[in-house]
Amino acid sequence: MAFPADFRWGVATAGHQVEGDNTTSDTWFAENVQPTVFREPSGKACNGYELWRTDAELAAGLGLNTYRFSVEWARVEPGQGTFDPDALDHYEAIVDHSLSLGMAPVVTFNHMTSPHWFAARGGWLDPAAPELFARYCDRVMAAFGDRIAVAVTLNEPNLPHLLTWMDIPDFVRELERFTLEAASKAAGVPRYRLANVMLPEEFDAMADGMEAGHRAARAAIKARRGALPVGFSLAVVDDQVVGDDPTVRDRKRAEVYGRWLSLASADDYIGVQNYERQYYDAAGPVAAGGPLSGIDARSLGSAVRYAHEATGVPVLVTEHGIATEDDTRRATFIVESLAGLRAAIDEGVPVLGYIHWTLLDNFEWVFGYGPKLGLHAVDRETFERTAKPSAAAYAAVVRANALP
Repeated sequence: MAFPADFRWGVATAGHQVEGDNTTSDTWFAENVQPTVFREPSGKACNGYELWRTDAELAAGLGLNTYRFSVEWARVEPGQGTFDPDALDHYEAIVDHSLSLGMAPVVTFNHMTSPHWFAARGGWLDPAAPELFARYCDRVMAAFGDRIAVAVTLNEPNLPHLLTWMDIPDFVRELERFTLEAASKAAGVPRYRLANVMLPEEFDAMADGMEAGHRAARAAIKARRGALPVGFSLAVVDDQVVGDDPTVRDRKRAEVYGRWLSLASADDYIGVQNYERQYYDAAGPVAAGGPLSGIDARSLGSAVRYAHEATGVPVLVTEHGIATEDDTRRATFIVESLAGLRAAIDEGVPVLGYIHWTLLDNFEWVFGYGPKLGLHAVDRETFERTAKPSAAAYAAVVRANALP
């Protein structure tokens, strides 16, 4: 079961989750107010800002031809209108080193985190937000956009809506509100807003801002390099129907994916990020944790089919993985999921590649360092990286460009 000859095999990281000391970002600020919804502060994370060469070489050591990482807007533009040439040089070095290792750089321009000053303006609620984001994207493109392979403007802009369909306790929602209130007070502004901690009553307005932000960023990127593939990554649960009434499932799809799939239809690809399958009957979701919900290796192929059918554009799997301490399960899950992806390709779905989440056990947002999704473990004191058996299992598929 061979994959296409030009298939992109990759692994993903994200700046705030691995770099550490992202002190000029909104998420760092929100982690360190009281109360906060974040279980623990990110701190040094995986010390990836210092160990970026090591991480790129770990990825290359798996035989990968693609490396996805993010540029931290907060580092590039730590003050509004003030761009840091050293930060741009840093990310340019990652691009060049990736290329020297035979890996095409897939660059995410905004992976959840934004500058502190941007959040203090109201984040994506600010009418000027799209223009400010596009200006930053233009600076990145001017620095090294001629050498990247794929541009990802935004990471999972639909996540807040998606989470409303998941079983999240009310106290977490309350704590999110308290976090934003505390951050607003600490920053001395009326509304301090993050992209990964939102208020339900602002979901649509924030989405409006991010949609406009994507359009503006796409235009800025294309103005610099018209042929560069540009798109964004969408969180896609594999939504299935129990029985013969798809009403609830279809309502969920309209709320969570509708506007974004329409937006992606004008892009060069749609980035799919899939982690689970969920079933719905005529009354609503099947109880979370039940026998028909959660982690399922069949979900990836189904999510990819849906995204392509809805947009008409090629699919790039920009994230897929499993949070587990049982690495044997991870290794098996990767291979089984890739079999489903290969079946979708056989059916004619144009899949550009598969980028696994993630290279390292890292900072998983409000959950801190609890969830383990990495192909490599990271010592929290020394930052030593240790390959797990799943890394070898994935590398075997990559090197063969085929399933065992």
